[in-house]
Amino acid sequence: MVKKNWKLLLICLLVVYAVAFLGSLFTSNNVNTAWYSSIRTPITPPNLVFPVVWNILFFLIALSLYFALDSVNKKERKKIALVFGINLSLNILWSIIFFAFKNTRLAFFELIVFWVSILWMILTTWKINKKSAFLLFPYAVWVTFAGILNYVIAFG
Repeated sequence: MVKKNWKLLLICLLVVYAVAFLGSLFTSNNVNTAWYSSIRTPITPPNLVFPVVWNILFFLIALSLYFALDSVNKKERKKIALVFGINLSLNILWSIIFFAFKNTRLAFFELIVFWVSILWMILTTWKINKKSAFLLFPYAVWVTFAGILNYVIAFG
């Protein structure tokens, strides 16, 4: 039987959901505005879909972070924390650029860097714990879809 590190799991959940909360501060006030309604595309899901999907994704990200951190020694934990920290920072930054600044073009270019950081997370965790890497695949797929939406809004 594998021993669970409940304290580490709780820390991972708290960190990732703190990021989710910070991003929501920039997002939630803007999704029911005339501006957002004016930029919605025919393929944009209903507003209700976004918090459901993002909550699932943030849970998977937290689990991925937990499995990766629980699989390495303390020295390697710094690299994992850096990779996830950069990604989660880019996650928040996209919300700021897109929703707070309403700069859809800059948000698209930031999203490309954000997407690459997800690939970096997958590649980093793949070497450590494949379960951790697989948990990030839905995140990559959703951000790819978000990139398509962002592109259509910004350049379509």
